[in-house]
Amino acid sequence: MKKSAHFAVGLFIAGAGVAGAAGLTGAGDAHAAAVCGALPGQSATMPSCSAESGATGLSLAITDQGGQAWSTANGFSGPAAIAIGKDAQVHATGVRPGLAIGIAGPGATVVIDGKHGPTCTGSGPAFAGDFQTLRGCWR
Repeated sequence: MKKSAHFAVGLFIAGAGVAGAAGLTGAGDAHAAAVCGALPGQSATMPSCSAESGATGLSLAITDQGGQAWSTANGFSGPAAIAIGKDAQVHATGVRPGLAIGIAGPGATVVIDGKHGPTCTGSGPAFAGDFQTLRGCWR
């Protein structure tokens, strides 16, 4: 895939993630979601999120209302982690070509390692889809 096409796909995922997070947080909230995004070779860190990308990755982590999200990208991967609500956690790792997304609600944990299928655990709603492994989970 050409670099420009890979970059465009990454921007599409980032936009979808931001739009999804904005919809989950609701209109009129007094606080804003934390957004950590990293283009190739960059990193971004805030108190509730972290995104880190190697030379060929795109990484996105979004949190709100007490969630924690970490995303790391290498090897032409594009993982996105979205954690909304108290005790929501998402750990998304990209290690091979492909996109991945993990979304956790209050009390849920999503783990995407890029090698095995994602896991969705905890008491809250969760979803993950991983094109690196062609697997997913939901609860």
